[in-house]
Amino acid sequence: MSDGDKPGFIGKIKDKLIASKEKTAASGRHITGRADRDHANRLPPGQHLVEKWPVLDLGIQPEISLTDWRLKVDGAVENPLDLSFDDFMALPQSHYISDIHCVTTWSRYDNHWDGVASQTILDLVRPRADATHVIFHSYDGYTTNIKLEVFNEPDVIIAHSWEGKRLTREHGGPVRTIVPQWYFWKSAKWVNRIEFANADKPGFWEERGYHNEADPWTEQRYS
Repeated sequence: MSDGDKPGFIGKIKDKLIASKEKTAASGRHITGRADRDHANRLPPGQHLVEKWPVLDLGIQPEISLTDWRLKVDGAVENPLDLSFDDFMALPQSHYISDIHCVTTWSRYDNHWDGVASQTILDLVRPRADATHVIFHSYDGYTTNIKLEVFNEPDVIIAHSWEGKRLTREHGGPVRTIVPQWYFWKSAKWVNRIEFANADKPGFWEERGYHNEADPWTEQRYS
C-alpha cells in the first residue's frame, strides 16, 4: 500500500487505558476461580450478559475504503493470497451464529455473522506441515495469536457483516476475524493480514499480561 493509500485514523492511542488493563492483568482481577471445563453453562464464569455490543479499541479507528482494503494470507503456506475486497467477496460465503465473550466480563448471545469461513482459507492456502500458529495483523498495528488448530475450528469466520449489515468501522469493518470460543481480544478488528507461522508470536495484549490461550470457560484471562 502506498503512502497515499494508507488509511486515515480517528482518535489517538489511549495510553492510560492500556496501562490500566496491564494493571488489571497483573492483579488477576475478574477471575472467580469457578472454571466450567464441561461448558455446563452457556455463560462462562465471571461474565454478565449485555444486549448492546460495546465498542472497545486502543483509541484509534482506521478508516479503510473498500477500494483500498486488502487481505494478505501468507507465511508458512503453499499458496499465499493477496485479496481485494471484491476477491474476498467472490470466495464461498458462510453464515454463523455465535456468542461473544469479552475479557472485560461482558457477553452477548446469538450474534449473526457473514463472511468467509476459516476452513475455506485453509483449503485455499494449504498450510505447510511446519505451520503451528496463526497471527492476525490489523490496520491499527494490533496483533494477536492463536494455534492453528483453533483457527481450524468450524465456527471461526473472517466476517464482513453482523446482523445482516456490513460491519461498521467501530466494530472492525470492513473485515474482522471472529474466534468465538475464545475471549474476544483474539478476534482482531480491521484485519489486513493472516500470517501462518511455525512458532508462536504473542500479540499486543499477550505481551501485556493477557493469557496466551484465552479460554473463557477456564478463565484464561491473564498470564
